[in-house]
Amino acid sequence: MRRPARIANASGFYGDRVAAMREVIEGGPVDVVTGDYLAELTMLILWKAKRKDPGAGYARTFLTQLEQVLGTALDRGVKIVTNAGGLNPSGLAAKIAELAAGLGLDPKVAWIDGDDLSGRLDELFAAGHDLTHLDTGRPLRGSGIEPVTANAYLGGWGITAALEAGADIVVTGRVTDASLVTGAAAWWHGWKRGDYDALAGAVAAGHVIECGPQATGGNYGPPSKTPPSEITTPGRLGYPVAEVAADGSSVITKHPGTGGMVSAGTVTSQLLYEIGDPAYANPDVTAHFDTCQLSGDGPDRVRISGTRGTAPAGKLKVAVNCTGGYRNTMTLVLTGLDIESKAASAEAQLFDALGGKERFDDVDVRLLRFDRPDAPTNAEATAHLQITVKSSDRALAGRTFSRAAVELYLGGYAGFHTTTPPTDASEFGVYWPALIDADAVPHTVHFPGQATMAIAPVPAVGAREPAPRPASADAPKPADAPKPAARSVRGPLGLVCGARSGDKGGNANVGLWTRRDDEYAWLRSYLTEDRFRALLPEAADLPVRRYELANLRALNFVVVGLLGDGVASSTRPDPQAKGLGEYVRSRHVDLPGEFAP
Repeated sequence: MRRPARIANASGFYGDRVAAMREVIEGGPVDVVTGDYLAELTMLILWKAKRKDPGAGYARTFLTQLEQVLGTALDRGVKIVTNAGGLNPSGLAAKIAELAAGLGLDPKVAWIDGDDLSGRLDELFAAGHDLTHLDTGRPLRGSGIEPVTANAYLGGWGITAALEAGADIVVTGRVTDASLVTGAAAWWHGWKRGDYDALAGAVAAGHVIECGPQATGGNYGPPSKTPPSEITTPGRLGYPVAEVAADGSSVITKHPGTGGMVSAGTVTSQLLYEIGDPAYANPDVTAHFDTCQLSGDGPDRVRISGTRGTAPAGKLKVAVNCTGGYRNTMTLVLTGLDIESKAASAEAQLFDALGGKERFDDVDVRLLRFDRPDAPTNAEATAHLQITVKSSDRALAGRTFSRAAVELYLGGYAGFHTTTPPTDASEFGVYWPALIDADAVPHTVHFPGQATMAIAPVPAVGAREPAPRPASADAPKPADAPKPAARSVRGPLGLVCGARSGDKGGNANVGLWTRRDDEYAWLRSYLTEDRFRALLPEAADLPVRRYELANLRALNFVVVGLLGDGVASSTRPDPQAKGLGEYVRSRHVDLPGEFAP
C-alpha cells in the first residue's frame, strides 16, 4: 500500500482567497491540490459571462492562482485538480496552455466534459427523461420553461483516468465537490469501482475540505460553553489538507503555523454542511455519514475512519437554471415611534402609485425590526422595510418601481429615507434540481492532440446495507431517552449544541451537534420536527425532514422550500441560509439545569 495521499483544498467558491493555492503548495508537502469553484449560483453567473463572451464561462481567478504556483507545482510533482472549467472546461484548458507557454512551462493538461446537457435536452426528453423537480414533482419536459444551463454532477473516474494518463492539471466542468478528492485518491491508491468503503471515506474527506477554511474554523458555531482549546486563533485561517489512506480513512489537518484550528467540532460541522439524508449519494458511491467515526490524531489532526459505502443509485443529480425575470429591492428606513403604522402607510402609498401589487409577478414585503425603545443612538431606533418585486417586465421592476419609492420622500411617513438610491432591475434565475439515469450521461477526458478517453457511466448494481462497523470504545453509545431533569433553566439552545447551516437549492439544512452523550440524548429526545418548527417560525408551513447521526452526536434538519426557487431567486435577507443555524442556536428553550452555565 502507498502512503496516504496528501490532498489539499485551495478554493471553496468562485471568489475565494487568491493566495490560497500558493499558500498550500509552498506551506508544506502536498501531492494534489484541489479547487472547488462551482456553487449552484455560480453556474448562472458563468452563463451570464458566457452570454457576453462565448470564450468565457470558466472561473477566471483560477488562472491568477495558477500563475503564482505553476512552476513550483511542476518542480514538486504536485497535481492540480479543479472544477474551475465551469461551462467551458476546454476554454480554460486552452488558457492554461497559453499561460504556461508564457512562463516557459509545458504541463500536461486534461479537460473533462459531458456534464453539460443543455444542448441535449430535446434528445433526453425524447428518450423519456423528464427531469422532474426533486421537491415539487413537476416535470421539466412539457413545462414550457427554457433552461439556460443544465449540468449533471459527474463522479471522479474521469479525474482518475486523466491522472493515470499523466495529467499535471485536470480541469472539469460540473462534478460533485467530493469527486475532486475521490478521483485523486482512487488514482493514488489504485482503487476500483467496487471499493465502496474506501470511496465513501474519500467522499467524507472531500466533503470536509471542499469549502476550504470552513474545515479550519471558518463559519464555526460551537456550543457556547466552549473550552479555550476550541477557540479559533486570530488571523487568516489556513486551508485544509486531507491525508487519505488506502482504506479510505483520512486525517484532516492543515499546514503548521497557519491560522485557525482543526478539531472534532470543525470536522463535525463540515460533515453536516449542506447534507440531507446521512446516506449521502454521490455518482460513484453512496457514503453513509452515520457510520463515520472521529478521533483525535494530535494537534490540528482529526481522523475520520469507519465510513461505510454502498453501491450508487445509478442516478446523477442535474442542476438546471432558468431565467425567472427581473427583480428589484428598495429598503425604506423607519425611525422611532409607530414603526408598524409607518410601514403599512408606506406599503399602501407605494403600490397605490404603482397601480397595485397585481401588476407584478411576485411581491415580498418584510419589516425588519432592529429598533429599541428609548434608543441611545439614532441608528438603534431604526427598522427597515424591505420591499422586493419581480416581473417579466424589466422596466416595471426597474426604474418604475424604485422611482415610485423615492417619490415618497416628501409625501411619505415622518422621517422617510432609504438605504440606497433608485436602482434598475436585475435578471434573476430559478434553480431546478432533478435526477437522470447515469448511463445517459457519458463523459470524456481530452488531452490536446491526443485521442480522447470515454469514461463509462457508473450504473446501479443493487443496493446493500453498509456492513456493521466494529465496536469502538470511543464511539458514542446509542442515545437512550434522558432522565427527567430535576430542574430546568430557560436559555439559548446554543449552550448545548453547535450548528452549521447552508443551502441545497431551494432547501436549507441545519445540522446541530453536541459534545457529550448526555447532551445528545437530551437533544435527540427534545428536538422533534414540531419543536424545530416552533424555533423557526418560517418553517411553520413547510416540510421538515429530520435525520439522526448518533455517531456524530448530531441531528440534521432539512427545510424544504425555505429558499424558494434557489439562491438567485430567494428574497430572504440570508438567501443561502448561512446564518440559519446560528439563529436556531439563539432561540431559548427549557434546558436541563445541569447543562446551564
